[in-house]
Amino acid sequence: MKSNKYIEELKSKSADELQQDLTAAKKELFNLRFQNATNQLDNTARIKEVRRNIARIQTVITEKAKA
Repeated sequence: MKSNKYIEELKSKSADELQQDLTAAKKELFNLRFQNATNQLDNTARIKEVRRNIARIQTVITEKAKA
């Protein structure tokens, strides 16, 4: 599955790399919301995908912090 590979990829990254990915994903989400508000967004499903990716990144960060 696609998401399993993405999760394994996240788990292999360091905490700093995860923070950078999280920041980039949050910026992308902001831009997608802005495009959606101005009716310039073609693929609205991308918002949901990015939100889930943010949640995945935060979950891996939490797991690493507890370990």
